[in-house]
Order: sequence, then C-alpha cells, then structure tokens
Amino acid sequence: MNPRKISYLVIIMVFVSTFLVLFKPYLYSFKRYDINYKGEEVMLPEPRLKGDMSVEEAIAKRRSIRHYKDKPLTLEQLSQLLWAAQGITDEKRKFRAAPSAGATYPFEIYVVVGNVKGLKPGIYHYNPFKHSLTLIKEGDYRKQLQAAALNQQWVGKAAVNIVLVAFYERTTRYYGERGYRYVYMEAGHIGQNIYLQATALGLGTVAVGAFHDEEVAKILGTEGDPVYIFPVGVP
Repeated sequence: MNPRKISYLVIIMVFVSTFLVLFKPYLYSFKRYDINYKGEEVMLPEPRLKGDMSVEEAIAKRRSIRHYKDKPLTLEQLSQLLWAAQGITDEKRKFRAAPSAGATYPFEIYVVVGNVKGLKPGIYHYNPFKHSLTLIKEGDYRKQLQAAALNQQWVGKAAVNIVLVAFYERTTRYYGERGYRYVYMEAGHIGQNIYLQATALGLGTVAVGAFHDEEVAKILGTEGDPVYIFPVGVP
C-alpha cells in the first residue's frame, strides 16, 4: 500500500478514536431513559420563563425553611419546581435545567404529594420529556417518608417532597469511579435550582440528606438510590 495512504488511514483512525473518547458521553446523552410506569398520567402546566423575582433577589433571600403552613401548593407551582429541577430547556438536544457531566443525566425525580390543588395524594414519577407526572401509588405517604427520614417533621408536614434518585451507572460507565463525584455534584446543581425556584415562588424548602436509603427506595418503589429529599411548602 502507498505510504501516503497508510499515513492518511492512521490520521483518520487517531481522529475517530479521539472523537469517541471525548464525545462518547455526549453521544450517549441522546439516549432517553424512559422509566415507564403504567399509572395515571397528569400533564403539567407549561413552565414560565419569566418570573416576578430576579435571580439576584432569589439568591439573597434563599434560606433553608423547615416550617410550613397547612396550605396547598398549586399545580402551577409544582410544575415550575419540577421544571427547574430537571425540565427540558433545549428541545433539540434535550438538555435539562441543571448541568450534567457528559449530559448523562443520572437522576430521576419522584414526588411524594400530600397537598396540591387538583392532584390526588400519592407518589409520582416526573417525566421531563413530556413534562408530566405518572401516578405510581395513590395515598398520602408523607408520614412514612418522615419515619424513613429519621422522623424529621418537616418531611411529614410539607405539601410535597421532591426526591432525587440516582442511577449511578449512567455516569460511571463512562467516567468510572470519578463518575460518583459527578453524580453528587449534579445533585447539588439540581438542589440549588429547587431552592431558588421555591424562593422565587414564595415557597420554602430544605435539603434533607439524613434518611434510611433502602426504606425511602421501598416507599417510592424505585430500584435507584435516593440521594436528596426536598420538602416544599408554604412558609
């Protein structure tokens, strides 16, 4: 074979190999992770892209709030919170509201609903692609979640609890052990979005990391690993 052709082939092979190493996670990110539940589906209201509070003001006012009034959230408020957590912000590339290493998106969002106008109490799974909720279990599970969270009362008294559940292998299959760090970083990104959106809506929340993992997973009916619980209510 002509030496020049061999050189071209080597260059092409090196280029392709480098491309796959650098961009494989991003190619993988276009795969949708559809966790299909067969329960009742609730389409959420369209999220607003302009609010009444600036980002700067929300940052200044953000606090961890553990005490809530016995008042319901609206479906619009819940919709906005879930969009801020994991909503699709780029329809073409399916990028989400919170950054993710390699756009691998290791988190699924579950919602333990107790007091939301127009929404029956139960455990729901959030589908970011359809911006909808699917009912997994009907009933008020807030007290059970409170017990699993070392009896932290704000978990039981919040109108809803947003639970971040990790599927580590989505990220670790590309980044190895380092992927675990990236997953926890992403939990922080999502959590701050929830905090700031709650603040902008006049609601209160607190990040809860103290709970029995297996008990929470059993309540939710998930095979993933719960990482964070965010009780949300009217302060």
